[in-house]
Amino acid sequence: VITRPEMEIGRYHWMYRSSRPHRYHHVPALRGNVSPLGIQGCFECCIKCLGGVPYASLVATILCFSGVALFCGCGHVALTGTVSILEQHFSTTASDHALLSEVIQLMQYVIYGIASFFFLYGIILLAEGFYTTSAVKELHGEFKTTACGRCISGMFVFLTYVLGVAWLGVFGFSAVPVFMFYNIWSTCEVIKSLQTNVTVPGDQICVDIRQYGIIPWNAVPGKACGPILENICNTNEFYMSYHLFIVACAGAGATVIALIHFLMILSSNWAYLKDASKMQAYQDIKAKEEQELQDIQSRSKEQLNSYT
Repeated sequence: VITRPEMEIGRYHWMYRSSRPHRYHHVPALRGNVSPLGIQGCFECCIKCLGGVPYASLVATILCFSGVALFCGCGHVALTGTVSILEQHFSTTASDHALLSEVIQLMQYVIYGIASFFFLYGIILLAEGFYTTSAVKELHGEFKTTACGRCISGMFVFLTYVLGVAWLGVFGFSAVPVFMFYNIWSTCEVIKSLQTNVTVPGDQICVDIRQYGIIPWNAVPGKACGPILENICNTNEFYMSYHLFIVACAGAGATVIALIHFLMILSSNWAYLKDASKMQAYQDIKAKEEQELQDIQSRSKEQLNSYT
């Protein structure tokens, strides 16, 4: 004989099927490298890896390396050619350009330091780009952003800003020798164009290097006129130095663009990390509330079972 309480319990389980204990069936794992959609696992892994590559940081790194390499390499050779031109044609006494030679030698050592520093700094910024990209891509997984990581990203933003301002000065400074060599080259072109004009002899057209302040006023000869100046423009040292200074100036400009690009990327990544930290805090609170709700439901079920 079925009693009334037993009938009530049976009716309760029939109406609320979710109160019945769940049975979890084991799903066998897929063997090999085949996904449920039939696509090979290696292909999926490659797609996932390509999706985590910070392409913007990669482009900025390549542009930064190229600009620094052009500036350092071409600038070093151009400075050596400039010293050779001064010693042979504008300052025959070694004591007159001794200070300039020391300054140029110091600049060449500085170029070595700049090349080494930016090689390491570019790799660090690229690694930071990988870090922030993985932080955003894997926000809903086990990845956790920390306050130290956000602080490091902010420090890179400040340092890149300072380097960008410094390279603006380097870019302006690298345009000075281009301006000087352009004036000499344009004077040589004027001399060539006046060779057929008898009224204006080319010997009266001169270039005085002393007016630029790179050698003292008592340097001998200090200037070149007419055919001598034209022969200087036809030498390999002048031709190579002029064009190398142009390339070095272009490399400095490319480095400035790369640093501005890096600054935009770092600012965006820092904002993403800041939002990611807030999202993680929200997800932690949500998970805690869900756990408390599950605990309440489990206790209520235990009380109901004990009652029944």
